[in-house]
Amino acid sequence: MELWTDSFLEYLEAERNYSLATIESYAKDLAEFQDFMEGQNPDASWASAQSDDVREWVIYLLDEQRLAASSVNRKLSALRSFYKYLRRMGRVSVNPMEKVTAPKKRKPLPHFVRESEMDRLLELTKEDRSFVGIRDRLVLMVFYETGIRRAELLGMTDASVDLAARQIKVTGKRNKQRIVPFGEELAREFEAYLNAREELQGVKDPMLFVNENGAAVTESQVSNLVKKYLSMVTTIEKKSPHVLRHSFATAMLNNHADLTSIQKLLGHESVATTEIYTHVSFEDLKSEYKNAHPRR
Repeated sequence: MELWTDSFLEYLEAERNYSLATIESYAKDLAEFQDFMEGQNPDASWASAQSDDVREWVIYLLDEQRLAASSVNRKLSALRSFYKYLRRMGRVSVNPMEKVTAPKKRKPLPHFVRESEMDRLLELTKEDRSFVGIRDRLVLMVFYETGIRRAELLGMTDASVDLAARQIKVTGKRNKQRIVPFGEELAREFEAYLNAREELQGVKDPMLFVNENGAAVTESQVSNLVKKYLSMVTTIEKKSPHVLRHSFATAMLNNHADLTSIQKLLGHESVATTEIYTHVSFEDLKSEYKNAHPRR
């Protein structure tokens, strides 16, 4: 098997002008596949390799070696180039790579705050009844209890909130509007905020959420206040309004809401986008199992 790889690597250097680093990387990847093949069958050869052999190698790399999909795809790229060369040289009649699909890169799971952490945060913010304290608490609760986006919160006016029906109307991506319900506790916080805002002097801005001077809050101000308060209860790296959106969806799923309902509340175009939260919940479940199960 080595003779064929040697001629391929010489071809890469002489005719394709590949860098020495790339050639060494290809040589390493091909040697690894060769070792895997011979470990499965001592009589294995490049000509005898089948698509199933390559798929088994991919599974081995992902599950046993714990390589990232990007690293596996790089190795498959070397193998594809090699088999194209062998096919062109007439050394193999079938290219086993033609039926091999590269593994998809795993999307990073969204960060979220646990329900117990949010309960503690809402308890901590209960006592501050200054205008800013009331407003900040309301912002946190709106994000966590409705799952709306930062831009949607910033776009809210008084008319967006229907306290009698306990629902808000928000304008999402591509100007699509949706109705999101909320509970009695959040209704009380809305009332407290509106009463506190009435006492401010010179409020002229039509937006719902304003500063002490009556001007609408900005994107950075909302992001900063969320980061400030989340830092009180969690050590996760990201502490943003979107984390509270993720936290809302995860809490809903953990409390048995169905995906279609969560999709509509979040304003997702497709339920496939919402499915990421099933992975979040499963990872959380695995973590809890490892921490709690006596035979973990």
